[in-house]
Amino acid sequence: MTSGPRAWLRRHPFAADTLLACGLFVAEVVLAALTPREYRPGSLPALLGWSVVCAVPVAWRRVAPWPAVATAVATLAVPLLLGPTPATQGMTFMVLTYTAAAAGPLRTAIAAALVLWVPLGVTSVLAPPPGELANVDSAYLVLDNLLVGVVSYSVGRAVHARRASTEALRERARAAEENQRSLAERAVADERRRIARELHDVVAHHVSVMGVLATGARRVLPRDPGAADGALTTIEETSRATLREMRRLLDVLRTDAEPAADLAPQPGLAGIEALVEQVRDAGLPVTLRVAGTPGTLEEGVALTLYRITQEALTNALKHAGAATAQVRLTFDGGTVDVEITDTGRGPGTGGDRIGHGLVGMRERVALYGGVLRTGARPGGGFRVSARIPVEPRSGAAT
Repeated sequence: MTSGPRAWLRRHPFAADTLLACGLFVAEVVLAALTPREYRPGSLPALLGWSVVCAVPVAWRRVAPWPAVATAVATLAVPLLLGPTPATQGMTFMVLTYTAAAAGPLRTAIAAALVLWVPLGVTSVLAPPPGELANVDSAYLVLDNLLVGVVSYSVGRAVHARRASTEALRERARAAEENQRSLAERAVADERRRIARELHDVVAHHVSVMGVLATGARRVLPRDPGAADGALTTIEETSRATLREMRRLLDVLRTDAEPAADLAPQPGLAGIEALVEQVRDAGLPVTLRVAGTPGTLEEGVALTLYRITQEALTNALKHAGAATAQVRLTFDGGTVDVEITDTGRGPGTGGDRIGHGLVGMRERVALYGGVLRTGARPGGGFRVSARIPVEPRSGAAT
């Protein structure tokens, strides 16, 4: 943040304008001190007192512009009551005219100028200044005031135009910078996609090679163990290379906004039971039913089942109220079904209760060729179900 006296004055306009009003009064004092007593109209205390009154509107020029204009016009009664006119009055009128022209729109600036200078011209005719200026034709005084007002107004509008031009240039530069940043980000994204496609081809090639070598090793193992051992060695090396390329692929696809990868194992089927226990401890009675034999599932499918259950139970805990919930897992060999139901209030009037989580669940299920269904239950409550096709695998489920 910018510091210093100028920055402080910009942040506190009333204080800055008060200092300006004090400066006008000081100028009046200096002018009165330099004027010989025989040429000074009226008493000095009265002149300085009215000078303070005439300078007050300057302190309000930005915090309360129209009250400042009204107060300045009211000080035109000074010549009628006192006779001599403080120099502060004329300077106040110039400052207020400049402020309205520099800060406000065109109509406001014109209105403020007319409100200030028309009464001043009328006062010059009705109460001409004393002393040597008393012999000056009132028309010249009106023209003089008009000239001063026009100059003050013109300077203010010039400053207004310069500020508007500067702001437009800043906005244009800001837009150009945003556009440049967007183009740079798009170029980076395009390059990352190109690299990802290339790495995908490399990984797919390695996996294909491992599949062919594994098939060959299995066939030659009974009659030529040496050749099978060589094939398995190649598979081992290729798998390590594939893992390295997969890590590079994930690094390319990961954005700066994403959190660092969690090195802990991802939850699977075994985590659903623990999840049900956690939700039950949180206050929502949940039962878990499993039909069929889980057999072996891909880790990604098991993780998808866990995330669907987690999202549905979390939303039931938030929105179902006093209710119960049930999680049902069904394994029939070719597919796996997960269904989460509750007996709560059902979806609110604002739409789908699971909100943005629905998008993520659909993406996860669609990745494995499955279908996700959500909606209110006929008897009340909410239902989330998914069916995912599975392929036979060797090994144990996690």
